[in-house]
Amino acid sequence: MNNLANSQYLSWLNHPNMPANFKAQLQTLKPTEIEDAFFKDIEFGTAGMRGLMGLGTNRINEFTIKKVTVAYGLMLRRLYPQSLTRGVVIAHDNRRNAITYTTLTSQILNQMGIDTYVFTELVPTPLLSFAVRHLHCLGGIMLTASHNPKEYNGYKVYDDQGCQLVPHKIESLIQILSTLPEPLAIEVPKFEPTGRIKTVPLEVENIYVNLVKSLQLQPHLPKHHFKIIFSPQHGASYRILPSLFKSLGFDVFVVPEQSQPDPDFKGTLSPNPEEKLAYEKAIAYAQKFNAPLVMVADPDADRVGLGYRDANGDYQLLDGNQSASLLIEYLLSHRLQQNKLPSNGIIYDTIVSSPLGRKIAQQYKVKTETFLTGFKFIGDRIDFYEHHAGPHFIFGYEESYGCLIGDFVRDKDAIQALTLYAEMALHYALHGINLGQALDRLYQTYGYHLDKQFSLSLSGIEGEQFLNQLMNKIRQTPFKPFQEWKVVLFEDYLFQVAKDDKGHHSTIALPKANVIKLNFNDGSSIVVRPSGTEPKCKFYFLIHGKSTTEVQVKLNQYLQSFSKLYLSEDKRLK
Repeated sequence: MNNLANSQYLSWLNHPNMPANFKAQLQTLKPTEIEDAFFKDIEFGTAGMRGLMGLGTNRINEFTIKKVTVAYGLMLRRLYPQSLTRGVVIAHDNRRNAITYTTLTSQILNQMGIDTYVFTELVPTPLLSFAVRHLHCLGGIMLTASHNPKEYNGYKVYDDQGCQLVPHKIESLIQILSTLPEPLAIEVPKFEPTGRIKTVPLEVENIYVNLVKSLQLQPHLPKHHFKIIFSPQHGASYRILPSLFKSLGFDVFVVPEQSQPDPDFKGTLSPNPEEKLAYEKAIAYAQKFNAPLVMVADPDADRVGLGYRDANGDYQLLDGNQSASLLIEYLLSHRLQQNKLPSNGIIYDTIVSSPLGRKIAQQYKVKTETFLTGFKFIGDRIDFYEHHAGPHFIFGYEESYGCLIGDFVRDKDAIQALTLYAEMALHYALHGINLGQALDRLYQTYGYHLDKQFSLSLSGIEGEQFLNQLMNKIRQTPFKPFQEWKVVLFEDYLFQVAKDDKGHHSTIALPKANVIKLNFNDGSSIVVRPSGTEPKCKFYFLIHGKSTTEVQVKLNQYLQSFSKLYLSEDKRLK
């Protein structure tokens, strides 16, 4: 066992502050479990702090929650010493211990002299972002593990604009964290006057819902005979989305087995819209009712997946790049028709987004700006241009099934997305076109794109060592040929440099991140990104070609080449 993990474990086991019931749990851990739970401190990644619940320094528990909350409170006191009564909004989704962690977080901040606002029940992440903005608070905290399995929980931190903290803002929090003792030794500092706990007013949700309604481009489309099957995946959209859709006149059927909050996700095979298992029950009901559209929100309602009935009556799923590209075309074309397309409009995407969205935007003379993964970069850019008379925000999205249409929220918003996706699907249906046919029209215009994500799940020290070796290997030999294709541009976001095959160098004007991108002479790309919130490495293959068959063949060839060049036999991508 790793020496650090063992010493951390023994420290927790024998600590005088360790409750007897927790001590008994620690004593049941196996050596491999001890190592993974204690070999490092849980980290802040692209989406805050997220991990397995349980005892240990590398786990989500009341001790690690306590430590990060104290650090956040100290940061707020440093930044806003005269404004602490503005408060912090705290929300949670359906996860285990959600109420316990919410109460603990609020009590700690109150003790530190900071007011808090809490919701009376679980709510979507975008509503937390909106509440921070509407109530003019100092920030927000969302207790959620998003789409991860039931064993996970997490802690997202927001600034006063309702945006997750970008690197230059989170540096202060990380610096304070580094000065604090280990979690069991943390003492909550007491300040007078103590903060007050308040309930988020009901009007906040009502205002948010009305703003979502205002995003509609064709609100009066006839909605009869257009049935929608929806699943909240036991999560935070279970109440707000069905109510919203019924008020809009949509015929929505909520999957009954997945319609109520459940931390164990007993009615679904997966709560993740990126996985086919998440759609099984919804598609079964769609077949029963012959519904043209299936929609799934993840548990904290910031991401959404779509399925549609094709011309043969079978159901097909859209990935995040495909659904976003369709919505970009729909938004831009209809705003142009309605004379509502701004002359200085802009769309935001990420370095792992399909180039298809950028091509569509260019056709409508709309600019595109690209960021690292993490919607916080998009939210922060919206705020920057809002204060510096920049381009007009139209749309922002990530390939991971999250997007934003209205900037009254500064994070991914499944409620907004579902509303516009439903309108878009209805529009095409009224013209005798399903979403797959609409997507094929885009491919015929802009070229065929196949964008696939693969991942290797890793754990412990061995996993970290493998990732370090992999990234170093690619950095040392980035221009290896991939059968008949060659790398023409190598982008290294850790060292913020791009190199082409002619030896020219340029600077990447984005924050540092341990990400590598290989760009090929056929317009395809491969991105390698160790996850910042999960023990895995993600691989994005963005393949371009002239037909559906060609891009599928090329994907398999690229997979084989990459695995042969950079991966061991036991860690091949499939």
